[in-house]
Amino acid sequence: MSAPLESHSVSDAQLLDMTRDLLDSIDNRDWPRYQELCDDSLTAFEPEAAGHLVEGMGFHEFYLAGGPDGATRQSTISSPHVRRMAPVAIVSYVRLVQVTTPEGHTSTTTMEETRVWHEQESGWQHVHFHRSPAGTHLL
Repeated sequence: MSAPLESHSVSDAQLLDMTRDLLDSIDNRDWPRYQELCDDSLTAFEPEAAGHLVEGMGFHEFYLAGGPDGATRQSTISSPHVRRMAPVAIVSYVRLVQVTTPEGHTSTTTMEETRVWHEQESGWQHVHFHRSPAGTHLL
């Protein structure tokens, strides 16, 4: 696994690689790697927070710090879009998450995600995300 990128001259491909690394840390419940990639002041809107803005790492630690749970997970980034506003980059995409349980049951969920990366003195850090189930739009 690579460390956060340290140059402001990252390419779109490198930003997508950083995002894939982040998703791998989530899929593998790799809390130490997740901590390396995220700023301590990480903020998020996600379904698990039931409409509340989550601030800091404690909320995420609950889900990730327990280590592997026996399930196999794989995330695929679909339709990515990268937008740069130095020293910030926004990566938006649809995430397909495939899960196989220890009993052999499989499922796939689809989420719409936006990840915000900020270049800091220590390198690029994940500072905010918004995650919503796909296909739940109101008319």
